[in-house]
Amino acid sequence: MLGMLGIGCLLALASVAGAGALARHDQAEKSPLMNPAAFTVRAPDTFKANFDTSAGTFVIEVHRDWAPNGADRFYNLVKSGFYDGNRFYRVTPLMAVWGLNGDPAVAKAWLSARIADDQTHKHSNTRGMVSFFQANRRSTQTFINLADNSATLDIQIAPFGEVVSGIDVVEKLYAGYGEAKPNGNGPEMNPFYEEGNAYLEREFPKLDYIEKASIVAP
Repeated sequence: MLGMLGIGCLLALASVAGAGALARHDQAEKSPLMNPAAFTVRAPDTFKANFDTSAGTFVIEVHRDWAPNGADRFYNLVKSGFYDGNRFYRVTPLMAVWGLNGDPAVAKAWLSARIADDQTHKHSNTRGMVSFFQANRRSTQTFINLADNSATLDIQIAPFGEVVSGIDVVEKLYAGYGEAKPNGNGPEMNPFYEEGNAYLEREFPKLDYIEKASIVAP
């Protein structure tokens, strides 16, 4: 049986754990990223974004006239730090995908923060082009085409930029997990939205990730 001292220690530990969980919850609630409606700055007509990742650095050049809504959303996601810590959760021979914030509360807050579709067929989803998933549901999930996907994607998805430096870095992002089950062994969305990066780090430790994304030129 536990003595009074032992019981006191257990209660203290429970109190500390509870306080820690509450603090994390409060921190998430206070994060500016919990309010997607606040991030609506118009992007410059052309700009570059630098991505420092666990695999190296690549640079994306954005042209707003290609896809204005996509360019504006991308600009705000980079500038706000939304992408920092994101895992490249789906990497296949066709594309490298990221755009799920590692804090599950933030990730959920952006699920319904959708942007209107841009006009398609201005530019094609060829190798190195950057776009948002998915038609009529675009929010934060972003991908780089690693092959010519124009035949299947151009009808519904408009690129807003292209990788102008470091495509070799993108091509060496860890691709061992592939698609989500049952087509591969990659992450599933439901566990991610419950645990965020904790789930990815535990179950998919080899995934590469974004250390820091930043705007480097107007």
